[in-house]
Amino acid sequence: MKYLVFILSIVIFSSCSTAQHYSSKSKKAIKLFEQGKNTPSQTLDPVTHKPNFRQGLKYLNQAIEKDPSFWEAHMMAGEFAEMLGDYEQAIDHFKKALAINPQRQSTGSTYFFLANLQQAVGDYDDAIRNIDLFQQFKNANDELIRKSYTIRESCVFAKAAIGNPIDFNPINIGPGINTAQPEYFPTITVDGKTILFTRRIKDGRVRGPIAEQEDFFVSQLSNKNIWQTAVEMPPNVNTINNEGAPTIAPDGRSLVFVACPDATGTDYGVNRNGRGSCDLFYTKKLGSRWTNPVNLPGKVNSYHWETQPSLSSDGKTMYFIRGIRGRNQTQNSDIYVTKLQADGTWGTAVRLPDHINTPDQEESVLIHPDGKTLYFASRGHVGMGGSDLFVSRMDKDGNWSKPENLGYPINTKYDENSLMVSPDGEIAFFASDREGGFGGLDIYYFQMPEHLRPTKTLYFEGLVYDIKTRQPVAGKFQLIDLATGKEVIYSEADKLTGEFMVSLPVNKEYALNVSYPGYAFFSQNFNMTNPEGLEAIHMDVPMVPLKDGGQSIILANVFFDLNKSTLRKTSFIELDKLVSFLNENKEVKIEIGGHTDSRGDAQKNITLSNNRAKSVYEYAVSKGIDKTRLSFKGYGSTQPVHSDEEIAKMTTKKEKEAAHQANRRTEYKVVE
Repeated sequence: MKYLVFILSIVIFSSCSTAQHYSSKSKKAIKLFEQGKNTPSQTLDPVTHKPNFRQGLKYLNQAIEKDPSFWEAHMMAGEFAEMLGDYEQAIDHFKKALAINPQRQSTGSTYFFLANLQQAVGDYDDAIRNIDLFQQFKNANDELIRKSYTIRESCVFAKAAIGNPIDFNPINIGPGINTAQPEYFPTITVDGKTILFTRRIKDGRVRGPIAEQEDFFVSQLSNKNIWQTAVEMPPNVNTINNEGAPTIAPDGRSLVFVACPDATGTDYGVNRNGRGSCDLFYTKKLGSRWTNPVNLPGKVNSYHWETQPSLSSDGKTMYFIRGIRGRNQTQNSDIYVTKLQADGTWGTAVRLPDHINTPDQEESVLIHPDGKTLYFASRGHVGMGGSDLFVSRMDKDGNWSKPENLGYPINTKYDENSLMVSPDGEIAFFASDREGGFGGLDIYYFQMPEHLRPTKTLYFEGLVYDIKTRQPVAGKFQLIDLATGKEVIYSEADKLTGEFMVSLPVNKEYALNVSYPGYAFFSQNFNMTNPEGLEAIHMDVPMVPLKDGGQSIILANVFFDLNKSTLRKTSFIELDKLVSFLNENKEVKIEIGGHTDSRGDAQKNITLSNNRAKSVYEYAVSKGIDKTRLSFKGYGSTQPVHSDEEIAKMTTKKEKEAAHQANRRTEYKVVE
């Protein structure tokens, strides 16, 4: 419940003053009431090991049996029942208390708490009626008045949402992942083939009354679209303590998760001590091995608690939840964002604006691989009640839209959180303990309604290797939006295998550059404005060693107007990369080559290609590159990528045009 903190603040409440002022005259009822009132502070529940509200409620109900009109007993019984999650019983007691003595409501708070409970059980009409009564009290608590407007709006919203449900058919993800134990907090790689999640397991090594702890498990998607039996992460990641709320980078090689001090105060030799309460930790996969997790470097972790991280597709931005110690944490957690700094540490976290964060609890945040669609759970926005799921979208200026409730029945009167959306945006995953599962919380998936989907994101995968030795190269990837010049993705190939996987959000045209010290940089163009059913692109990246030279390298993002040698502005991104490359390798001399297709007059093609190469040469000189390090030459159609004979054998016009386009290119090669 959202407002239990207010219940607790009045549990030894003003209405129950001294015994002689009780509404009951029954000594037995008063004695039982006093026993019930004191029980939670004097004994612990043998099951939960928390204040014993269960036994206290029994005494209070016995007091009510002795005197059914005992107003104070009904009030406190309602509060204890709410603490135990028995909302129907709590509602019944509050209603009876109000029926017995409505005049005792100087501030109207009982009407507020009754309405809050009625919202929780889905009795929206009565909740609205009681909120309206509460708002008429002149002495009402200002904070409760503020919250009452959200409750009323939420009840009105919930009634309308139930009357207009969206398509929702959740399917259990299957026995490869779900077990009799609880599974939750799924995170997935950008290719949709690897899912990592949290499972709560029995562990006899754990001290204390509940011998359980949380570990990470990983499952792979088979060729038959069946999730394979999940295996646990290695023991340097999974420990005897809790690991939870993971976020895996799109390429599956970086993992950030939350770890907290052991509840019993036992370290177990794990050495997961943090800077405060719960902290974020980081591990990276090199080849097949995960490094030992370290406390996330930088300025994210604090004296307070940090949890539920979500990495962006470029690995340079991370959203997470921060709660403030020393206050009621369940009502004081917000979404923050941090940026990766040039030195590899994370910068000072910034709280998202107030139209995203509310005075109540935000949690379970997810930034989609498209980099601009944010899903999160909140108790403070208008919704169905409890914790609802919302989506907000970033505009071209970096501003977040007003959050949109995902609607009914994705959201219900119960708590919803832990949402994860696939890279293509079509499928969403969540955890639920609904009937028909394997036991406890299970992970489910469903078709995301189109109006709630993010921008579809494909992926580009392959291997970076030395073109001479065929050995892996840990190439550094930079994906740039050609329309804005902004870097969209930054990533690196695996140091041991050379493997990589990079996100490609659709509806944009991108320049891709791959670089590594000692090699000429590689470029590629991805026009994703009309991907035509593509799901992925596989392409290996050959890197040319500078010491060898002589190998032509295409400048895939240098563009000219038709039959002209004037550079388009979109070419400047690639040419600036060429200038940077020359500045970083001052001993290198290059030749810039221009090429055309075979159509048209051969001599005119030579002239055109020469002028285009010259334009690139002049751009580099204008940026300060010494002329002695540069030369240029036009080759016309004399060095085609695809010969006329090859093109003649192609069966479609589209294939032939693509081949001609490949022949029209600008290249560079190291000549010294």
